[in-house]
Amino acid sequence: MIGLPDDRQKRTGWVLAAVSGGYLVYFVKVRLLEAGLPIERKEWFYVVAMIVCLMLGTANIRLATMRLEKRKSSEAAKKITSSPSA
Repeated sequence: MIGLPDDRQKRTGWVLAAVSGGYLVYFVKVRLLEAGLPIERKEWFYVVAMIVCLMLGTANIRLATMRLEKRKSSEAAKKITSSPSA
């Protein structure tokens, strides 16, 4: 079973990226590649909004990862400095 990330920022980023990515795939497959009604201005706005959400989700994931790495490196540095020197 796949578990959710423990970090709230990373989980939010993945949700943003998944929802916006899913909508963009739907839009390309159903609205752009198929014949049908003309695409309205509202739908173009949604596409731009989903692109922005995808970028924000990606940024959240990357920032959460960088914060975790920074926390790990600072904890490792504390262990090194707090260990008794011989």
